[in-house]
Amino acid sequence: MKKWWMLSSLLLIALASLSYYSFSQFKVVNAWEEKQMVLTNKVWKLQFTEKISEQSLNSDLIYVTNDKGEKLENELLLSDDQKTIYVNPPQDGYDAGANMYTLHFKEGIKSTLGRKLGASQTLQFIVKETLPVIGSQENLASYFEEILKEQKESRSWFGREALFDGAKEEKTSSGSDMANSGASKDVSETNNQVQGVDEADIVKTDGKHIFQAEQNKVRIIKAVPGSEMTLLSTISYEQTFSPYQLFLEGDQLVVIGYQYHHFSKPLDKIAEDTLIAPMMQSTKVIIYNVENPAKPTQIREIELEGSYASSRKVEGMVYLITNHYPDYWLLEEKREIDIRPKYSDSAAGSGEKTVGYDDIRYFPDSKEPNYMMIAAFDLARPKKEATLTTYLGSGNQIYMSKENLYLAVQNHSELPMDERGIIAPDTDIHKFAIDGMDVSYHSSATVPGMVLNQFSMDEHNGYFRTVTTKGYAWDDTKPSSNQLYILDENLMEAGKIEGLARGERIYSARFMGDRIYMVTFKETDPLFVIEASDPANPKVLGELKIPGFSNYLHPYDENHIIGFGQDTKIVAEKGVNSGTRILTDGVKISLFDVSDMSNPKEKFTEIIGGRGTYSALNHDHKALLFNKDKNLFAFPITVYKNSDKNEYEQIFEYQGAYIYNVDPARGFTLKSKITHITGQMPIYEEWDSSIQRLLYIGDTLYALSPAKITSHDLKTYGKIGELRLGLNNRE
Repeated sequence: MKKWWMLSSLLLIALASLSYYSFSQFKVVNAWEEKQMVLTNKVWKLQFTEKISEQSLNSDLIYVTNDKGEKLENELLLSDDQKTIYVNPPQDGYDAGANMYTLHFKEGIKSTLGRKLGASQTLQFIVKETLPVIGSQENLASYFEEILKEQKESRSWFGREALFDGAKEEKTSSGSDMANSGASKDVSETNNQVQGVDEADIVKTDGKHIFQAEQNKVRIIKAVPGSEMTLLSTISYEQTFSPYQLFLEGDQLVVIGYQYHHFSKPLDKIAEDTLIAPMMQSTKVIIYNVENPAKPTQIREIELEGSYASSRKVEGMVYLITNHYPDYWLLEEKREIDIRPKYSDSAAGSGEKTVGYDDIRYFPDSKEPNYMMIAAFDLARPKKEATLTTYLGSGNQIYMSKENLYLAVQNHSELPMDERGIIAPDTDIHKFAIDGMDVSYHSSATVPGMVLNQFSMDEHNGYFRTVTTKGYAWDDTKPSSNQLYILDENLMEAGKIEGLARGERIYSARFMGDRIYMVTFKETDPLFVIEASDPANPKVLGELKIPGFSNYLHPYDENHIIGFGQDTKIVAEKGVNSGTRILTDGVKISLFDVSDMSNPKEKFTEIIGGRGTYSALNHDHKALLFNKDKNLFAFPITVYKNSDKNEYEQIFEYQGAYIYNVDPARGFTLKSKITHITGQMPIYEEWDSSIQRLLYIGDTLYALSPAKITSHDLKTYGKIGELRLGLNNRE
């Protein structure tokens, strides 16, 4: 018995050792198909389990051959963490006319520990000039069946779905440089990122009227004069439609909202009976003629299946982007079920249409279980049918200039199942050329790391620039880092900076021509000042570390930038788990002086309230009203103060909006507070009285909440008018 026990123990030890060797051996971790289809500028990423010896970075061990066996000239680069080798394409890209290419990586590749790659490997790939089409029901079903298979494998690894769902909600002389930086105008506009590229918002004005989307209605208000505001009309909707954002173009009001569809039978039963998955949720656009604002008339409807991602308006052209996650699990019940996205356009006649198989394109080296639809329509030609382009694979981070649209998509597909959710993904950038109603695919690239939001992207003098965070700030074993990538008009890498602020992540960024500002955070807020006049050689010229962080950066002038975010405090822990922790405190506004780029200064600061204080501007740039010439910096705010009794207790203090003057010589001056709460402040916030937006028409300032609109003299800030709205008032 004792002998048997010893033999069993030895066997277990041997198996454990074998298992450890198997899982810890030096190997490539990429999960590729046997044969890949890629685009002409594909950058291959070889990810290894250990750091790579720099001696292994040579073309005898890693190279690409064409169908004639000829070796190509590919630049090899080692990642910052030394675990990834990037194989760049030839200078002019791969030839789409070639039959086949082969990527070779040899067993002579060594890790820094001296271990060699177990065996030589090859990967064959073909190249396409542009995105391929799905083409048939069979191909579409196969596409989603592969995804279903991967997800089942994922559940076997994790016991659940993927560990995270990624971050979700966007050729000029960088119009984003100084967009809305304070040009003198009599009517305020939405705080857009790029000058000349309008973004939809919950409030718009034409200088005479205010248009407000609120719950299940759109209000049209006569705003001038401010002392005689009148509700002219209310467009009310059924509970199945919820207006979300607005555009205004001349006498046309564009309402974008969510449409919900109800069915008497279960989804799978409908699909089984009809072989068509029904449209459950869609994004609907309703266009009105508001020449007579008291009697708006509907002139057009456009509906795209899926959720609203973003939209832009340029010179009367509207570009609408939606994401649709089809119920592809229905394919397991019946493979013939049609899960293509649907749409309708009243300009093309009544009735719902389905996107054709030949009109669905896909990104070759990506496997995303969703569709992205881009609709373009001309407000000057309401009878002209919208153009529609459809792609498999979607993203919520959108940047658009007047000529190009960029989509940022997190790419998990090259990671093996057991690494997804553990290793942070990289980001695919897809570029689309814009020419009126024509939206055409241009090129793609992959950049290391994740893009935070639309302000992490920019286009300047034909170059696309983006800042990313590689890895996770919470992962001390693989510290995160932050980088800048500059890509040329074909999205080939032109320049970069890597390895900034290890262990931190990006909280905000702003591109201002040749200057780039980036804020990272973990315990303090480093502001990086980057000079990028030479795209091939960007340089960090200055860095400033201060308490707190900025969620949003706004240009004041070429030498000053305003940061809006939160103050923080480092608190010592007591007891067994002694150490420090970070507490978020009040809202913080900073005025940075960057006239000397090598020596940025936080010249002035303003702290509002204590823990719990927040503003819509912390997460929505359109909540800001700024005009430099009018010396106006205003935003909604809800203020809490810290309790003396308990560090975790906050006491509600104020709800409304703050109005500041900003001066580079004197800093921030609080000029006025506006609230829509009547009488004394209550114990708790009042949602109906929450000011959502501020705007001005001439010398009158308007504050809008669900309950009312108030008008104020811009010189004295005294109230000159009030229009009560809401459920308790007739509309």
